[in-house]
Amino acid sequence: MACASARSWASTLLADDRAQRQTWRKLSPHGQALLVLAHLRNGDTYERLAEGFGVSVGTVYNYVREAVDLLATRGRSRLAAVWTFAWTQSNFLILDGTVVRTTRVRAHNKLYYSGKHKYHGINLQGLTDPYGRMIWISEGLPGSVHDLTAARMHDILHVIDRSELHLFADKGYVGGEGDHLLVPYKKPPGGDLSDQLKEINRAHAATRARGERGFAILKNWHIFDRFRGCPRRVGKFALAAFILTEEEI
Repeated sequence: MACASARSWASTLLADDRAQRQTWRKLSPHGQALLVLAHLRNGDTYERLAEGFGVSVGTVYNYVREAVDLLATRGRSRLAAVWTFAWTQSNFLILDGTVVRTTRVRAHNKLYYSGKHKYHGINLQGLTDPYGRMIWISEGLPGSVHDLTAARMHDILHVIDRSELHLFADKGYVGGEGDHLLVPYKKPPGGDLSDQLKEINRAHAATRARGERGFAILKNWHIFDRFRGCPRRVGKFALAAFILTEEEI
């Protein structure tokens, strides 16, 4: 039922766009929405979709690109998402990052290689509420970009600080600026943490774990198992999937 809701909403969005631009497509808006969802949700290849829907591979590519770009325009900016949330009764957000594995990069291209994950990919940053619901997802950056660097490039820490919300994040963000960034305590060189600090870290991890649900739900869209398109498009595909996920909830 949830998937049907997303399909119906995407179909209406496509139909409205066609009417506004006065364009025609071989597939109906419903058919195009179904094709795009099959690609995003199941990771179906262009060739398989072309055979199943009776269109060319080039047409499938155009349909997917058109729909993804349209869906991506429905996303809120980082600033809008944070300030909208700041008006709720909750007082903290959770920051997490992931690297979506990609295939269309040369093996020697170090820019997209993530040393942490040991594969080529695209770095995405996401903000989730205390219940693990994603409220914002970033544009993609090369996989070699560290999470803290990515957070700085997207200006996440500064925006959170101004909103006076607290921000829970993992050790990848240690050293970040702002009074509202909450990260685990690290072991001192050659020593160990006190029992009190260990307990604080456990409580911190329990809270932060809820934020991992946001990317876990996003990765139910199998297009991200191993993204086979242009790496520069990962961010838009992630935003499109995020928007469709909101419609499913």
